[in-house]
Amino acid sequence: MEAIKVDSLTKEFGDFKAVDNISFQVEEGEIFGFLGPNGAGKSTTMMILTTLLKPTSGSALVGGHDVMSDAKKVREKIGYVQQEISVDEFLTGRENLYLHARINQIPSSLIKSRIDDVLELVELGEKKDQATLTYSGGMRKRLDIANGLLSRPSVLFLDEPTVGLDIQTRRKIWGYIKKIRKDFGMTIFISTHYMEEADKLCDRIGIIDHGRIQVIDTPKSMKSAIGNEIISFNLVNGKASQDTLIEQISKIEFVKEVKNKQDLITVFSTKSNEVIPKIFEESASLDMTISSLTLKQPTLDDVFISYTGHDLRDENENKKYSRRKEYNLNRRKGL
Repeated sequence: MEAIKVDSLTKEFGDFKAVDNISFQVEEGEIFGFLGPNGAGKSTTMMILTTLLKPTSGSALVGGHDVMSDAKKVREKIGYVQQEISVDEFLTGRENLYLHARINQIPSSLIKSRIDDVLELVELGEKKDQATLTYSGGMRKRLDIANGLLSRPSVLFLDEPTVGLDIQTRRKIWGYIKKIRKDFGMTIFISTHYMEEADKLCDRIGIIDHGRIQVIDTPKSMKSAIGNEIISFNLVNGKASQDTLIEQISKIEFVKEVKNKQDLITVFSTKSNEVIPKIFEESASLDMTISSLTLKQPTLDDVFISYTGHDLRDENENKKYSRRKEYNLNRRKGL
């Protein structure tokens, strides 16, 4: 059964489309990831699914309820952990959880047991009576996740759950997320721009860029689809003939795709031992010299480049995001 169903969803801010006609489904008990750079539309989509934003057009169902016409029932079924840590640093861990329990109208008879359960899950029992001002960034994020679990939601939304944390702490958070799914059978929807996070955590991933979904599949299938091996090389001379070389390489058997970015030619292949000698043959026939060549297994970075044409951390993309962010802030301020 579908925990989330999105159909032709669009969100516009003026003439800017933050989310552009996207459709996808998330199955019950699945960890589903939205992978994309800052400004790709991940958080906007999540805010619509959690009823915090209204879409311009399209529809979305969460737990079988429409986010527009049945927002109250949607909120009863979900937990939402924002990107920004939202705990009150002057309250203790237990007090933070108690406050959230009251806000979420959890019956008084259940509050203590719920708080004890989530504190044990995120391993904060020993710190429960200390002010969160004394907590590390990772501990505060774990408390945030605990807040999202208090109402025992059927769908948990995590917006960039490990942003700003070091890799060791991120991996600990990943462990908690997996445990949550295992213990509660919960559907978990994660937005992230960390490739490793998406690869390690998610059953399926939707790659989103410029508000559009480029592909949805399992990490393994995505990597297999672009080729079992990736050959990358640079040329010393003959750059004027690069287009001709790329055209010739594209015709070689076992080559699935060829990309050229900043004079680095990347070949996605299913049989590199057959393809590499032919690359050298084709380059030599055009009087072109290969300066260096590498061979590796595909990663999600390679998948992202294959579907979007740019790296997830592309400098130009970050500049575009900054301009979009400034634009949206100005709109909210009425500037």
